[in-house]
Amino acid sequence: MFESLTDRLNETFARLNRKGRLTEADVDEAMREVRRALLEADVNFKVAKEFVGAVRERAVGQDVLRSLTPAQTVIGIANEELVRVLGEEPEGLKAPDKPPQILMLVGLQGSGKTTHAAKLALHLRKQGRNPLLVAADVYRPAAINQLQALGKQVGITVYEEGTGANPVSIAANALRWAQDRGHNPVIVDTAGRLQIDERLMQELVDIRDRVRPTEILLVADAMTGQEAVGVAQAFHDQVGASGLILTKMDGDARGGAALSIRAVTGVPIKFIGTGEKLDALEPFYPSRLAGRILGMGDILSLVERAQEQLDGDEDPTKLQERMLKGNFNLEDFLDQLQKIKKMGPLTQLLDMIPGLGAQMRQAKAQISDDDYKHIEAIIYSMTPDERRNPDVIGKRRTARIARGSGRTPQEVKALLKQFEEMQKMMGQLGKMAKKGKMPPGLGGPGGGGFPGLPLR
Repeated sequence: MFESLTDRLNETFARLNRKGRLTEADVDEAMREVRRALLEADVNFKVAKEFVGAVRERAVGQDVLRSLTPAQTVIGIANEELVRVLGEEPEGLKAPDKPPQILMLVGLQGSGKTTHAAKLALHLRKQGRNPLLVAADVYRPAAINQLQALGKQVGITVYEEGTGANPVSIAANALRWAQDRGHNPVIVDTAGRLQIDERLMQELVDIRDRVRPTEILLVADAMTGQEAVGVAQAFHDQVGASGLILTKMDGDARGGAALSIRAVTGVPIKFIGTGEKLDALEPFYPSRLAGRILGMGDILSLVERAQEQLDGDEDPTKLQERMLKGNFNLEDFLDQLQKIKKMGPLTQLLDMIPGLGAQMRQAKAQISDDDYKHIEAIIYSMTPDERRNPDVIGKRRTARIARGSGRTPQEVKALLKQFEEMQKMMGQLGKMAKKGKMPPGLGGPGGGGFPGLPLR
């Protein structure tokens, strides 16, 4: 979502880096560029102005200009101020005074509310809880059927009374039903509003007053920009939202809503939707999003996704040792590739690696998820011996593998060449690790484990 903004900010800070020592005029020029980039990304004018003003004040008001690395210090200040705008610390869901926890979802029609009710239920079920989905949208055609289909897909119970029932009664009856059967939390999917309709807003107030939810979560479409900020403010004023779920954060919009909504409404962002799959929901971490926007990556989220894909009986250190010796094979490579596929779109993962996402965009690298399939097809067309010993693949074997995979001999050769280079690179990293020269975070003495293979 933030590709354009990230690239603009990276260019601005790169120019500061090239200057070495900075003057106040250099900082002013950079801040003008930052403000322009924020406004073009559809960030609220007041938020952009206050952010730039805070960064400038701190940058010229302390010994930044006389420091040995002034540009890096300015970037550090920008990161801190961005985190402040986004909400400082992550805010999880509130615990109720007595169970069950009641989560009421509200929002405009088309914001993804019903889908995110199911996503939230799945997210909480993974934490060992027993959620109940409540179909309180009796107005939208097939809304109840949609929630039932989603519930069936993820194995979560859905409570419904049909389209003729009163939404306030549905919510109250569902709460008693959940208490009798031990469901906790109770997630109430209310009807979406096409606009801020007084009658329908009053219905939300009535549901709120009847079941007294632990949280009222507003589901807002991040791709609608400043409209999402206005919608959030209106819902908060009338119903009292306690948290936000920003959807479509994987889209190609300018992303200004995510940067503006907390500062304008005062309502914390609690979750972000990052894709169409039902497991594509992440708790919101201000510092991680700030890192992605400023091109610093988000290694923590990347490692968490990787850990989810590690089988409980796997020992990642064994594969790490083989990789650092440069003797892992194409079967290992295929296994890791399949785990990466489960972690999400490749372009999304690259944005989590510091600097790499921006570099590849600047190089206009076109990476599609079809590339996964092509590589898999080539490796699956090899014999077990060829996967374990790629050196045996000559001209005739290359032609056979190409025919079997539906790719060209040139593509097979290119994959083998890239794999060979990867083996050499890993071998060099292994030698560096033995000598204690491994870069921080890449394993070895003082390192933190091989990327994507977190140590247990």
